[in-house]
Amino acid sequence: MRLENKTAIVTGGASGFGAGIVRKFVAEGATVMIADINAEAAQDMAAEVGGLAQEVDVADNISVRTMIGAAQSAWGKVDILVNNAGVTHLPAPLDTISEEDFDSVFAVNCKSVYLTARHLVPLMKSRGEGSILNVASTAGISPRPNLNWYNASKGWMNTATKTMAVELAPFGIRVNALNPVAGETPLLKSFMGEDTPEMRRKFLSTIPIGRFSTPEDMGNAACFLSSEEASMITGTCMEVDGGRCI
Repeated sequence: MRLENKTAIVTGGASGFGAGIVRKFVAEGATVMIADINAEAAQDMAAEVGGLAQEVDVADNISVRTMIGAAQSAWGKVDILVNNAGVTHLPAPLDTISEEDFDSVFAVNCKSVYLTARHLVPLMKSRGEGSILNVASTAGISPRPNLNWYNASKGWMNTATKTMAVELAPFGIRVNALNPVAGETPLLKSFMGEDTPEMRRKFLSTIPIGRFSTPEDMGNAACFLSSEEASMITGTCMEVDGGRCI
């Protein structure tokens, strides 16, 4: 029960890594808001774990403000925020990616971190405590070809994590990031371009431990960084990647 009496918002919490984080947080005693652009999936997850469902477009200011307001109204505080929602573009040469895809990647992966901070950080400052966890990617540390703008967006998240950590530490707010390798999530096919046994073998050959990240891996790492056990840890970008970035 490492998160007993804690409240948490997990964006993109209805599937993939987000769902793994939600389930682990609830198992460790947290009360969780499952915030997702897929309202029906968020409701299903909330029903499963006994949490709150919230439809949100993390790239939209009003939608994010509404999400934070709903959590604050329900609980009176938000202890933990996990910025997990993310998108990618399909693998292709960097000069062929459409402007629409570029804008989408940076809106969801980067602007969302700004928007959640804009609306939640003042509340955390007023309480003198809080934990923010950004879900980046090994793509932001050791980029793969043909995912250039996705790689760049995740590198941005790692840098944002460090600068947020430095600025917010005096206010009792910790900020960390997770850098997972590709996992069994809805985005896997997008990363690989096609989901075939050959492509899977190619991807797995770059991961020394020899398997993809799982939602459970992410939940365990997220729980630690969000708990009091990590009270001296801020500005860390933890690789949950089976050795991929070595």
